[in-house]
Amino acid sequence: MKREKFNVSGMTCSSCVSHVEKAVKKLAGVKKVEVSLLSNSMVVEYNEAILKVDDIIRSVEKAGYNASVPNLKKFTKEDADSHNILEMKKKVILSFCFLIPLIFISMHHMIFEWLHIPAPKVITDIFHGTSNAITFSFSQFLLLIPIIYINRNYFFNGIKRLFRFSPNMDSLIAMGSGVATIYGIFAIFMIGIGLGRGDDFFVEKYMSDIYFESAATILTLITFGKYLEAKSKGKTSDAIKKLVNLVPKTATVIRNGSEMKIYAKDIIIGDILVIKSGDIIPVDGDVIEGGAYIDQSSITGESIPVYKQRLDNVISGTINKTGYFKMRATKIGDDTTIAQIIKLVEEASNSRAPISKLADRVSGIFVPIVIAIALISFVVWLILGESFVNSIGFLVAVLVISCPCALGLATPVAIMVGTGKAAENGILIKSAESLELLGKIDTVIFDKTGTITEGNLKVDKIFSKIDEKEFLKIAASLEKKSEHPLSYAVLKSAENFDILLYDVKDFEVIPGRGIKGKINNTYYYGGNINFMVDNRINIEDIKTDDIGSTIIYFASEKELIGYIIVVDSVKEDSKSTIEKLKEKNIEVYMITGDNEYCAKSVAKNVGIENVIFDVLPQEKEKAVASLQDDGKKVAFVGDGINDSPVLAL
Repeated sequence: MKREKFNVSGMTCSSCVSHVEKAVKKLAGVKKVEVSLLSNSMVVEYNEAILKVDDIIRSVEKAGYNASVPNLKKFTKEDADSHNILEMKKKVILSFCFLIPLIFISMHHMIFEWLHIPAPKVITDIFHGTSNAITFSFSQFLLLIPIIYINRNYFFNGIKRLFRFSPNMDSLIAMGSGVATIYGIFAIFMIGIGLGRGDDFFVEKYMSDIYFESAATILTLITFGKYLEAKSKGKTSDAIKKLVNLVPKTATVIRNGSEMKIYAKDIIIGDILVIKSGDIIPVDGDVIEGGAYIDQSSITGESIPVYKQRLDNVISGTINKTGYFKMRATKIGDDTTIAQIIKLVEEASNSRAPISKLADRVSGIFVPIVIAIALISFVVWLILGESFVNSIGFLVAVLVISCPCALGLATPVAIMVGTGKAAENGILIKSAESLELLGKIDTVIFDKTGTITEGNLKVDKIFSKIDEKEFLKIAASLEKKSEHPLSYAVLKSAENFDILLYDVKDFEVIPGRGIKGKINNTYYYGGNINFMVDNRINIEDIKTDDIGSTIIYFASEKELIGYIIVVDSVKEDSKSTIEKLKEKNIEVYMITGDNEYCAKSVAKNVGIENVIFDVLPQEKEKAVASLQDDGKKVAFVGDGINDSPVLAL
């Protein structure tokens, strides 16, 4: 079975999604179809021995839409989306420019009556009374014409779908506004006849039956609603944009014995890449020479950089904080870790909840039913003896009233207001379905770094066998010449005490171990426990319960002088939040890319018993999916790009 993604254009509502799915599912060899209105895309799982890509594209085109395989140059769709939003904004502004005077002309008498003031004489001389009926009605028609032209896509798409016997919301919009317009033109014609006969009663009747403002309002408000919806859709793609931006555009490779800059997309498997301090790693690979501290927080969520040396694997999208190394590319393009994360996000976005599928089925029959009711109303009133003109009026009323103004405007506005308020409080809501399901959750999974913790390292404890201020002065003096992220925490702590630092000579960095330097003719060492062992420093008399924290040991040439514990501090409200969830009988988990000791230490501090540690982003998704498979209603709380796939579930 092959899995192929397609871009689909022409979809405007849930019924369109239903039509596309039905068209593709009919094809022999298709196992599964997932169509996303949010991303205007479709993922098809099919037997390529039976079915070809062109067959799938043709089936979508026969259904009245357009489909294509995404261009090999990825993510140019973002530019197209931005252009689409800008064009829709222009349409909305222009439509309102004509709609406002149109509504004023058609309803000016009601406006002035509501304001309890008489209408100005210039207005009454132009638009009041049967003698001004043509001016009154024809002015509205002239203002309607540009609105119809600006929003002509509803007529092109809707009527085309109607003739293909698969009407959608555009069909209803086109019919409602179209019939209202045609009836208005007919009313102008009848007003002319009435004026010719001198029949004021006849003229007044048709003056009150003009629906030009209704046709214009339908088109303008629906376009406004779609503009808001498009903006809302744009926000949902921010995670993918951030993921894409993690990958550098260029890379330094060694070819024919010399270094050269190339586009990252041109890297091939086996290429030797040079990664300098500050560089973002463009592809997955193995270190073959040198070493460096790599910030993997964007992928694993681990706050402390990890030292990578020869034979270690490095991941695309991570950052070389300090050091220099060469690596051999082992995974490129769609096979890299970052590309797989992007794929997971997109696939999760394309999947839909059962309630969404139910909405698709309802919308698939909604439009035909409304059209049928409108036609039945017309016929029934004729049979009951009503005039043809009045029967047409009833038909128009059904179409206009049933036209999905509420769906087109109220829903996007409600979602935008709700998600906007949530965003102000740091809460990101994926969809209306997610919002609905939130009330049914029984399990909450928290990411650790940046969610439960601050995501910033700081000194938690200082243990010293000498004067504490002197110890901190020695430690900070050594760390000042280091570029390791832990050094910043030590230096910041020293700054709080206004300590003047020593001059350090013969400074040396031992990658993956620690640092050393000479202060006042005495060598001092700072680093991990292995570095202390390497320099024959006895640490057996040091006991600490902080095994889940990061400990930096410091020693003179002969003995240990103390250690500093650096932690990623827990947020002030983390513990109280978790307690409140437990009070509501909600099961709480913590998940992180950190090691077991660090993870369990943080979990213990905030009162979480269920801990999942040492996981990559794709494993986070599997962990959540596993709990969902057990029947749990799961909410995931995360903050970073590394959480994008699981947040999109």
